[in-house]
Amino acid sequence: MKRVGILVGREQTFPESIIKSINEKSDGKVVAEMITIGGIRMDEPKKYDIIIDRISHEVPYYRATLKRFALEGTYIINNPFWWSADDKFFNFALAAKLGVAIPKTVLLPQHDYIKDITAESLRNLEFPIDWQGVNDCVGFPSFLKPFDGGGWKNVSKIHNLDELFTEYNQSGTLCMTLQEGIEYDHFVRCYCVGKEKVLIMPYDPSKPYLSGMQYVDVDDYLTPELHARVEKDVKTICTALGYDLNTVEFAIKDGIPYAIDFMNPAPDAELASVGEKNHRWIVDNMTEFILKKLDEGWDTPEYQWTAMLNPKAKSSASVSTKENAAPKKASAKKASAPKSAAKPKAPAKPKKV
Repeated sequence: MKRVGILVGREQTFPESIIKSINEKSDGKVVAEMITIGGIRMDEPKKYDIIIDRISHEVPYYRATLKRFALEGTYIINNPFWWSADDKFFNFALAAKLGVAIPKTVLLPQHDYIKDITAESLRNLEFPIDWQGVNDCVGFPSFLKPFDGGGWKNVSKIHNLDELFTEYNQSGTLCMTLQEGIEYDHFVRCYCVGKEKVLIMPYDPSKPYLSGMQYVDVDDYLTPELHARVEKDVKTICTALGYDLNTVEFAIKDGIPYAIDFMNPAPDAELASVGEKNHRWIVDNMTEFILKKLDEGWDTPEYQWTAMLNPKAKSSASVSTKENAAPKKASAKKASAPKSAAKPKAPAKPKKV
């Protein structure tokens, strides 16, 4: 019997719903359940065919455990290797190269650094930052936000240089981006499952996050042409990033959908937050996707170590779910940009240029 596990944090309704849905629709061929793990041995045997990951981005122990499970052929949603390698700034640059509209964005050096990082460690950095050049590129209003984060944490709307200096000086060791603020006419948040199924949801980001008031059910919110473009851009982004479950947010201005956030591999799916209609859609489509994966199997991943562990599998187009590990990586993301260098600690208030 095949087994599906779910690894969760504080959420309640989505785990319960997806477990119930898989168990009911699999006709007794699949068991879905919550995972319980403790100390993980290097030779830990395979326990699950598929694991749905909802929390490893916040718990390093879980992320390391999922990578170990992937080594035994467990399919992880979403792939912990790709997820670990990603950051939002790289994703913005990638999507722009793929033809998706992206607001002007600048990556900023950190304001503070961990112990033992000194001025000698940061000799490659320009100092002080060319703040006027940053402003000329991005403009105001803009948003200062972590280059690798989520849940609207540590995000500030910036209206002038003084606000930028104040917020930047409080960003600590976080690496931040400054992104052009789009004064949108419409705003949508889109679920994407399996890089193919897309649900476009009218969304109001001005309402409190996870309040249940952000998702608005409006008929014909977008024109057919704009709806088609948003759907196409969602598929383009999720295919490039290799995510089986993701959300993509668009701020739409003058008919142009600007993708402003799309690294959300554990997106909100709680009933009280997203509403019955959206909750039902994500549960049903994730169930269908998982059962199809278990039935058909998946492609051999492009990890160097897989060829060493199983040389014969490299010549095969696909392997059974007992032998494979994770979805094939999109070629656009094989080479990742190196981590940017850090910079000396800025003064209490950077000098205006």
